[in-house]
Amino acid sequence: MPAQTAADRIQQARDVALDILQPTDSELEHGLELHRDSVVIETYGLGFRASVDLETLTAAIEAGASVLEIQDLSEDMRMTRWATDPDLQQEYRAAWEASGVTCILQNAGEEGNAPERLIKRLARYTYLSDTMNDLLLRASKPADIIAAKEQGLHCFYMSCNGVPLPGDHISVQEELRYIRVFYQLGCRMMHLTYNRRNAIGDGCGESANAGLSDFGRAAIAEMNRVGVIIDVAHSGLKTSLEAAQASQKPIVASHSGAWELTPHCRCKNDDVIGAIVDTGGLIGITNIPAFLGKSGDIAALLDHIDYVANRFGTDYVAIGTDNPYTAASVFEQKSPAGRPARTRWEALWPEDDPLFSPMWKQERQIQSLVWTNWPLFTVGLVQRGYVDEDIRKIIGGNFLRVATEVLTD
Repeated sequence: MPAQTAADRIQQARDVALDILQPTDSELEHGLELHRDSVVIETYGLGFRASVDLETLTAAIEAGASVLEIQDLSEDMRMTRWATDPDLQQEYRAAWEASGVTCILQNAGEEGNAPERLIKRLARYTYLSDTMNDLLLRASKPADIIAAKEQGLHCFYMSCNGVPLPGDHISVQEELRYIRVFYQLGCRMMHLTYNRRNAIGDGCGESANAGLSDFGRAAIAEMNRVGVIIDVAHSGLKTSLEAAQASQKPIVASHSGAWELTPHCRCKNDDVIGAIVDTGGLIGITNIPAFLGKSGDIAALLDHIDYVANRFGTDYVAIGTDNPYTAASVFEQKSPAGRPARTRWEALWPEDDPLFSPMWKQERQIQSLVWTNWPLFTVGLVQRGYVDEDIRKIIGGNFLRVATEVLTD
């Protein structure tokens, strides 16, 4: 059987989602038109995953490259080959077109706090947007996102999976100086923590749930001062609550869910969501089946949006899929065996986490939530009875408001 093309995969996923939603012709037509005409912003995205150059990767492994070298080389190729390989570039453009997304809050900083680690993805996505600037811009303010839409382009609004901390511990001010440096490099949103404890607070994977540190409060004050959006998506419940209480600006949980629907450590309970809402912030609903629970598909995504919208209002909910577009060639590619490596500390999950259960890896779930199905998320909102004004808020307007309120220059 011939390999599926990218167009085949996109259409197959669309068909799965439509089979779940079963919209009327008028709902489908109106939703697609509304999506096409709106500024659509994903509040947290993994972006795009290209296939690697197997010859280059194999040569590095055979030459004795370290685990870190292999990781860096693989990630570099997966993030930047869209700009250098003609076939991948064509697929990249088609995926953006199919999604109808204007802007991704792009995960442009690897999990952790070391500046030398965080800067790598930021450099790669800067390279990608600079190289493909006839398609893709790097936005630094909300007006840039709107301008991209008006020009028929797309854009990144850069985010880091950690606050850059050099670890020198000379003074609080010295330790926080890289927040402004990364802001100047284009980073507009930062995770306070990833899954585990750091100097700022406890991540969602910490059973102690110890909350925000005194240093964390200083970090929040500096992020407020500089104009960086505080993201508590991976933070523990107490850290998230205390961060919202400490911040003088809107904060977000960029890719999360409602705990009352799915009691998973990556979801937020009503106390936390309420505190985020009190800042004027938002909660972005993720596309990860284990975090959505229930059917684990596009219907479950809409259920979480409904919960937040009905409980707290349509001004405070968005969509942050945390779901990459994966090149069709990846599914046909078998990477060479490299040296085994232990899981990095920041990314450790509880051992019994349902994220790894086959129950949440069913093909129908995954297919219905693929990134190129973004237009059908909008169709689903039409089906659920939201008026156009509220849909525009959920799929983009709410983030534009938050970003505008947080910026200081």
